[in-house]
Amino acid sequence: MGIYWGLLSGFFKIGLFAFGGGYATLALIEREMVTARAWLTPAEFVDVVALAELTPGPIAVNAATYVGYRTAGLAGSVVATLGVVLPSFIVIIALAGVILRHQRAPRVRSLFSCLRPAAIALIASAAMSIARDTVTDVWGLALAAVMFVALTVTAVHPIPLLILAGAAGALLPLP
Repeated sequence: MGIYWGLLSGFFKIGLFAFGGGYATLALIEREMVTARAWLTPAEFVDVVALAELTPGPIAVNAATYVGYRTAGLAGSVVATLGVVLPSFIVIIALAGVILRHQRAPRVRSLFSCLRPAAIALIASAAMSIARDTVTDVWGLALAAVMFVALTVTAVHPIPLLILAGAAGALLPLP
Protein backbone atom coordinates (compact mmCIF):
# COMPACT_ATOMS: atom_id res chain seq x y z
CA MET A 1 0.00 0.00 0.00
CA GLY A 2 2.95 2.35 0.68
CA ILE A 3 4.13 2.48 -2.93
CA TYR A 4 0.62 3.25 -4.15
CA TRP A 5 0.23 6.04 -1.62
CA GLY A 6 3.62 7.41 -2.69
CA LEU A 7 2.59 7.35 -6.36
CA LEU A 8 -0.80 8.92 -5.65
CA SER A 9 0.54 11.65 -3.36
CA GLY A 10 3.61 12.39 -5.49
CA PHE A 11 1.68 12.76 -8.72
CA PHE A 12 -1.20 14.52 -6.96
CA LYS A 13 1.31 17.16 -5.83
CA ILE A 14 2.62 17.43 -9.39
CA GLY A 15 -0.91 17.76 -10.76
CA LEU A 16 -1.84 20.30 -8.09
CA PHE A 17 1.00 22.67 -8.97
CA ALA A 18 1.08 22.01 -12.72
CA PHE A 19 0.21 25.50 -13.91
CA GLY A 20 1.24 26.20 -17.46
CA GLY A 21 0.74 22.83 -19.09
CA GLY A 22 2.89 19.79 -19.73
CA TYR A 23 6.30 21.38 -20.13
CA ALA A 24 5.88 23.36 -16.93
CA THR A 25 5.32 20.09 -15.05
CA LEU A 26 8.65 18.61 -16.13
CA ALA A 27 10.58 20.44 -13.41
CA LEU A 28 8.06 19.25 -10.84
CA ILE A 29 8.20 15.66 -12.12
CA GLU A 30 11.98 15.69 -12.04
CA ARG A 31 12.10 17.10 -8.52
CA GLU A 32 9.55 14.62 -7.22
CA MET A 33 10.60 11.45 -9.09
CA VAL A 34 14.38 11.94 -9.36
CA THR A 35 15.40 14.10 -6.41
CA ALA A 36 12.83 13.49 -3.67
CA ARG A 37 11.85 9.85 -4.26
CA ALA A 38 14.77 8.51 -6.37
CA TRP A 39 12.38 6.43 -8.46
CA LEU A 40 14.24 7.57 -11.60
CA THR A 41 17.83 8.48 -12.37
CA PRO A 42 18.46 11.70 -14.31
CA ALA A 43 19.10 9.62 -17.45
CA GLU A 44 15.87 7.67 -16.95
CA PHE A 45 14.00 10.95 -16.48
CA VAL A 46 15.25 12.15 -19.87
CA ASP A 47 14.02 8.86 -21.38
CA VAL A 48 10.63 9.34 -19.72
CA VAL A 49 10.39 12.84 -21.19
CA ALA A 50 11.27 11.51 -24.64
CA LEU A 51 8.68 8.73 -24.40
CA ALA A 52 6.04 11.08 -23.00
CA GLU A 53 6.69 13.48 -25.89
CA LEU A 54 6.48 10.80 -28.55
CA THR A 55 3.24 9.24 -27.33
CA PRO A 56 -0.17 10.89 -27.71
CA GLY A 57 -1.56 12.69 -24.72
CA PRO A 58 -0.41 15.14 -22.07
CA ILE A 59 3.22 14.82 -20.97
CA ALA A 60 2.38 14.66 -17.25
CA VAL A 61 -0.20 11.90 -17.78
CA ASN A 62 2.15 9.89 -19.99
CA ALA A 63 5.00 10.30 -17.51
CA ALA A 64 2.76 9.33 -14.58
CA THR A 65 1.52 6.26 -16.40
CA TYR A 66 5.07 5.16 -17.27
CA VAL A 67 6.57 5.83 -13.83
CA GLY A 68 3.61 4.18 -12.12
CA TYR A 69 3.91 1.09 -14.32
CA ARG A 70 7.66 0.90 -13.88
CA THR A 71 7.35 1.31 -10.12
CA ALA A 72 4.27 -0.83 -9.31
CA GLY A 73 2.91 -2.45 -12.46
CA LEU A 74 -0.52 -1.87 -13.97
CA ALA A 75 -2.11 -0.84 -10.65
CA GLY A 76 0.73 1.66 -10.13
CA SER A 77 0.14 3.21 -13.54
CA VAL A 78 -3.56 3.64 -12.77
CA VAL A 79 -2.85 5.15 -9.34
CA ALA A 80 -0.15 7.54 -10.63
CA THR A 81 -2.33 8.64 -13.55
CA LEU A 82 -5.27 9.29 -11.23
CA GLY A 83 -2.95 11.23 -8.95
CA VAL A 84 -1.83 13.61 -11.69
CA VAL A 85 -5.32 14.28 -13.15
CA LEU A 86 -7.39 14.48 -9.95
CA PRO A 87 -6.21 17.96 -8.87
CA SER A 88 -7.14 19.53 -12.20
CA PHE A 89 -10.47 17.77 -12.21
CA ILE A 90 -11.27 18.89 -8.65
CA VAL A 91 -10.16 22.49 -9.24
CA ILE A 92 -12.05 22.79 -12.53
CA ILE A 93 -15.25 21.45 -11.01
CA ALA A 94 -14.90 23.69 -7.96
CA LEU A 95 -13.88 26.90 -9.70
CA ALA A 96 -15.35 26.78 -13.20
CA GLY A 97 -18.49 28.72 -12.35
CA VAL A 98 -16.67 31.30 -10.26
CA ILE A 99 -13.98 31.93 -12.89
CA LEU A 100 -16.52 32.23 -15.69
CA ARG A 101 -18.56 34.73 -13.68
CA HIS A 102 -15.54 36.82 -12.71
CA GLN A 103 -13.12 36.30 -15.61
CA ARG A 104 -13.07 40.00 -16.44
CA ALA A 105 -12.48 41.10 -12.84
CA PRO A 106 -9.13 42.84 -12.36
CA ARG A 107 -7.99 40.49 -9.59
CA VAL A 108 -8.74 37.37 -11.62
CA ARG A 109 -6.95 38.81 -14.66
CA SER A 110 -4.04 39.77 -12.41
CA LEU A 111 -3.89 36.24 -11.00
CA PHE A 112 -3.60 34.72 -14.46
CA SER A 113 -1.08 37.31 -15.63
CA CYS A 114 1.12 36.38 -12.65
CA LEU A 115 0.84 32.65 -13.35
CA ARG A 116 2.19 33.01 -16.91
CA PRO A 117 5.74 34.08 -15.91
CA ALA A 118 5.81 31.34 -13.27
CA ALA A 119 4.89 28.77 -15.94
CA ILE A 120 7.64 30.11 -18.22
CA ALA A 121 10.16 29.78 -15.39
CA LEU A 122 9.13 26.15 -14.81
CA ILE A 123 9.47 25.38 -18.54
CA ALA A 124 12.90 27.04 -18.67
CA SER A 125 14.03 25.12 -15.59
CA ALA A 126 12.96 21.81 -17.14
CA ALA A 127 14.67 22.68 -20.43
CA MET A 128 17.93 23.54 -18.68
CA SER A 129 17.81 20.36 -16.62
CA ILE A 130 17.17 18.18 -19.66
CA ALA A 131 19.89 19.99 -21.63
CA ARG A 132 22.37 19.45 -18.80
CA ASP A 133 21.73 15.70 -18.90
CA THR A 134 21.55 15.28 -22.69
CA VAL A 135 23.79 17.83 -24.39
CA THR A 136 27.12 16.30 -23.43
CA ASP A 137 29.34 17.10 -26.43
CA VAL A 138 29.76 19.49 -29.34
CA TRP A 139 27.59 17.36 -31.68
CA GLY A 140 24.74 17.32 -29.18
CA LEU A 141 25.01 21.08 -28.77
CA ALA A 142 25.03 21.57 -32.55
CA LEU A 143 22.00 19.30 -32.98
CA ALA A 144 20.13 21.12 -30.20
CA ALA A 145 20.94 24.48 -31.80
CA VAL A 146 19.82 23.35 -35.26
CA MET A 147 16.58 21.92 -33.82
CA PHE A 148 15.91 25.11 -31.85
CA VAL A 149 16.42 27.31 -34.90
CA ALA A 150 14.33 25.02 -37.10
CA LEU A 151 11.46 25.04 -34.60
CA THR A 152 11.50 28.76 -33.85
CA VAL A 153 12.44 30.33 -37.18
CA THR A 154 10.89 28.02 -39.77
CA ALA A 155 7.48 26.43 -40.11
CA VAL A 156 8.91 22.89 -40.10
CA HIS A 157 6.74 20.44 -38.15
CA PRO A 158 8.48 18.85 -35.11
CA ILE A 159 7.81 15.24 -36.20
CA PRO A 160 10.19 15.23 -39.20
CA LEU A 161 12.80 16.96 -37.05
CA LEU A 162 12.48 14.26 -34.39
CA ILE A 163 12.82 11.56 -37.06
CA LEU A 164 15.93 13.27 -38.47
CA ALA A 165 17.43 13.67 -35.00
CA GLY A 166 16.78 10.00 -34.25
CA ALA A 167 18.37 8.99 -37.56
CA ALA A 168 21.39 11.18 -36.77
CA GLY A 169 21.69 9.51 -33.38
CA ALA A 170 21.47 6.06 -34.92
CA LEU A 171 24.04 6.80 -37.64
CA LEU A 172 26.58 8.86 -35.70
CA PRO A 173 28.91 7.10 -33.26
CA LEU A 174 28.10 7.67 -29.61
CA PRO A 175 30.69 9.63 -27.58
